[in-house]
Amino acid sequence: MAVASTSLACPQYSGLRRSCCPKLDTCSLSISTTQSFFQNVHSHLRLSSSPHKACRAVVTMAGSGKFFVGGNWKCSGTKESISKLVTDLNSAKLESDVDVVVAPPFIYIDQVKNSLTDRIEISAQNCWIGKGGAFTGEISGEQLKDIGCKWVILGHSERRHIIGEDDEFIGKKAAYALGQGLGVIACIGELLQEREEGKTFDVCFKQLKAFAESVPSWDNVVIAYEPVWAIGTGKVATPQQAQEVHLAVRDWLSKNVSAEVASKTRVIYGGSVNGSNCADLATQEDIDGFLVGGASLKGPEFATIVNSVTSKKVAA
Repeated sequence: MAVASTSLACPQYSGLRRSCCPKLDTCSLSISTTQSFFQNVHSHLRLSSSPHKACRAVVTMAGSGKFFVGGNWKCSGTKESISKLVTDLNSAKLESDVDVVVAPPFIYIDQVKNSLTDRIEISAQNCWIGKGGAFTGEISGEQLKDIGCKWVILGHSERRHIIGEDDEFIGKKAAYALGQGLGVIACIGELLQEREEGKTFDVCFKQLKAFAESVPSWDNVVIAYEPVWAIGTGKVATPQQAQEVHLAVRDWLSKNVSAEVASKTRVIYGGSVNGSNCADLATQEDIDGFLVGGASLKGPEFATIVNSVTSKKVAA
């Protein structure tokens, strides 16, 4: 679906911008600088201490779909530990009105699919840009469908900034995955330096634009806003900071795709989400769920995050 305009929408929101549409910076990190990059994120994170106001009062979930919680297991686990995690998930009591998805490493997808309750759907963590063939080390959308995957995570910051995938490449991967009947969890988010320079919206809108120019439909897309400085660092955006970006994403969709897509598309938050902070985050109107990293490897805590939908209901 082509975007309605090639220009980036520039709403003014407090605390994130210094000027309207400053020149976009691109970030490319070589694998050799990966360690220093993450050390910098851990050591030098500085969040604004100024108060933020929610963009509008909490009424209900803005996206018209159900609350959505995904667990990204990344490159973690063994046959034994994953068997224990699956047992914990199978015995967990999960609220019924939540779409729950987990993304095991490729080599454990079959194990998880054959042992996990049907209540939880399976996602892959990545896929190739097109049909399978002579692409050593890659996994095609057709293969993911064949093994029972319903979703795939694309555009995660670790793929962008460690592996070097660019916006256009990620957008094309999303289009192909959707064409194969997979749902796409489309990740966007800014680096610490980009936030500090007031470029959060510019970066997120640029990444959104690449998806919008490629995907044929948004019906099976969930957008995951994951500020890079909050992923795996223990640092999490305040509920107000997260809400501010989520609302801006929805506003961009309304202006550049359609009001219907803006209303229906779920926008979830990721970045050190855990059992302690999920309830407060869930109360924000435009936070429609979570993409969870480390906490998704702990069955009881992941269940707590899934069940934080109750906080959304109370806020409504």
